[in-house]
Amino acid sequence: MKLLVRWLLLAAALLLVAQLSPGVTIKSFGAALVAALVLGLLNTLVRPLLVLLTLPVTVLTLGLFLFVINALLFWAASGLMRGFEVASFLSALIGSLIYSVASTIIDVAMERLFERD
Repeated sequence: MKLLVRWLLLAAALLLVAQLSPGVTIKSFGAALVAALVLGLLNTLVRPLLVLLTLPVTVLTLGLFLFVINALLFWAASGLMRGFEVASFLSALIGSLIYSVASTIIDVAMERLFERD
């Protein structure tokens, strides 16, 4: 149940990103659901490998390169599916920042909501 609610909220967060970030478009809520799933899979499977491979650059930039990795994964997710489009790297950077903040808020809210169970 918790996973399903989180997935729906992250899809809604993607719709919010499309409203706030120029250059990010999502055709429908169904596309947002698929995009949230693709982003989750990329962040789970690909992101750790990218972080490990770019560790020296990340250390040199004091962690700021992680923003680039997030933007690249956000942009890659849009390239893997239809109905979710990101126009440029700058749009991906802004979109990934908004999505990360929304995801953090959702995670904190879910933790507080479901800690009673």
